[in-house]
Amino acid sequence: MKWNKAKDGFVDFLRLEKSLSPNSVAAYLGDINKLIDFLDTEYGGVGIEKVTLEHMKRFVKSLNDKSVSPRTQARTLSGIKALFRYLMMEDVIEVDPTALLELPKIGSTLPEVLTVDEVDSLINAVDTEKTEGERNVAMLETLYSCGLRVSELINLKLTDLFFDQGFIKVAGKGDKDRLVPVSDTCKKRILDYVNGSRKEVKIKPDYQNYLFLNRRGAQLSRVMIFTIVKDLAEKIDLKKKISPHTFRHSFATHLVAGGADLRAVQDMLGHESILTTEIYTHLDNNYLKETVSQFHPRS
Repeated sequence: MKWNKAKDGFVDFLRLEKSLSPNSVAAYLGDINKLIDFLDTEYGGVGIEKVTLEHMKRFVKSLNDKSVSPRTQARTLSGIKALFRYLMMEDVIEVDPTALLELPKIGSTLPEVLTVDEVDSLINAVDTEKTEGERNVAMLETLYSCGLRVSELINLKLTDLFFDQGFIKVAGKGDKDRLVPVSDTCKKRILDYVNGSRKEVKIKPDYQNYLFLNRRGAQLSRVMIFTIVKDLAEKIDLKKKISPHTFRHSFATHLVAGGADLRAVQDMLGHESILTTEIYTHLDNNYLKETVSQFHPRS
């Protein structure tokens, strides 16, 4: 089987059977293409049925030689392993060349979290005199108040707002919808935008139902959200390295710190497993240790 045919089948498998998002599928393909490029460069190309454990070990060595971090290596190899497991399942290959390949050991790192004051500082730093200011305030408030992923934010629709019931409907990973409570502050920010500057945008035909729009009246991109957050962090001279996802981490951490039930946080975040949500208990424990270290007279 040719590599392209194998990739096409794998993509269908990821989309239809695993219900992965386009971004996740693209990440898998990127990992596989790294291996193909390596095999082309070092061996003049190797057929998919001819890949061996030795090839894979040399591929890992090439990643090390390029000083690729263990975490990135682990993610790349995880995508490649998934491909070969799929090929075994489809009887394309008889031996999985990655079965005995060890993933690099990576330490567990906890995500960066903002304090409530830092969240407020970032939102207050938005220049509301600019046309997009009202929109940006509403977006940041929604990220923090509802704990959304970036993809969920940019795909939010007007018809997903159920303010009378106090919820918004979120289309999460694998097209799984969930209802997330919306705070009065978030509701006000969104309504200010919807009834204000959004009405001044000339909306393109296919985007009337999208809540957050760019200047051209179309859907916002993920890159634009990252840029907005990065610029605001620089504006307030924030020392932490943050991204839009940091607002989601902060949402969950502040809930857990306030005593919220972990199952409820899991539902609001749209986590399939509660093990994923449990990281926020570790974040809170770290905060407690730091507090004792800083303020207790015996520390």
